[in-house]
Amino acid sequence: MKTNTKRKRPKYSKLGKQIKKKLIDKRMTACELAEMLGISPQYLNLIHGERSGEKYAERIREILDIDVAA
Repeated sequence: MKTNTKRKRPKYSKLGKQIKKKLIDKRMTACELAEMLGISPQYLNLIHGERSGEKYAERIREILDIDVAA
C-alpha cells in the first residue's frame, strides 16, 4: 500500500518571505524574533502566511532591517 507523504510547502506572504530571508541573514531564529515582539512563535508563523501581521509589521521591519519599499 502506497501513501502520499508529500508535505505541502507553506505559502508565505510577501512580508513572510522577507522575514524568512532576514532571519537567515541575521542568523536569528523565529523564536528569538517572537520573544522580541512579545508574541508566541506559533502566532509569528501565522504572520508568515495566513495573517497580515499588520499590528507587528512595523516592529518586525525595524528589528530585521526590512526596507518598506522592498
